[in-house]
Amino acid sequence: MIKTLSSIVLAGLVAATITGCGASPEPKKEEFDNRCKQENVLAPKWTCVPMVEGAYAGVGIAQKSAAGMGHMRRVALANGRSDLAQQIKSQVKDKVETFTSTTGVGDSETVDQVNTAVSKQIAKVDLQGSKGIDTWTSPSGSLYMLVTVPEATVNGEVKNAVKSSYKNDNALWQQFRAKNALEGLDKEFPTD
Repeated sequence: MIKTLSSIVLAGLVAATITGCGASPEPKKEEFDNRCKQENVLAPKWTCVPMVEGAYAGVGIAQKSAAGMGHMRRVALANGRSDLAQQIKSQVKDKVETFTSTTGVGDSETVDQVNTAVSKQIAKVDLQGSKGIDTWTSPSGSLYMLVTVPEATVNGEVKNAVKSSYKNDNALWQQFRAKNALEGLDKEFPTD
């Protein structure tokens, strides 16, 4: 009996030694995953970063609704247009400020007036020509819609707004008509 007991203890010590000497597994390093995810599932890239060559792009989202898919499409389109309007307003403001500072007008008060006038006119520009070009339905049933409007359409409206703002003061308009100013305007707002 003592012999059996000592055999069991010895076997236990050997097993403990073998198991204790084993290398512990290294913790797994999580790799950065920059793929687009919505609701913790992979989603089309445009749902995270709306980009379309030659167009301003935005994303509209409509929650699942008992009113049906038609209603959800209208809501997503309206939300996408709102997103577009905010983006365009921000981009136009930056472009107009860059443009007006490079035209050599000189009087910062006048430049501020032009920026304000253009911003007000652009805010009134409806997004004619905007349309939904792609959709994706999330696991919860929310509808994501990619909405775009051609850059040339918006840029043409911006050019007209800038020109009409300068035309309000003939002295400024004469400065604006300088060749470099017109070339600068074409560079900031390409319509081709």
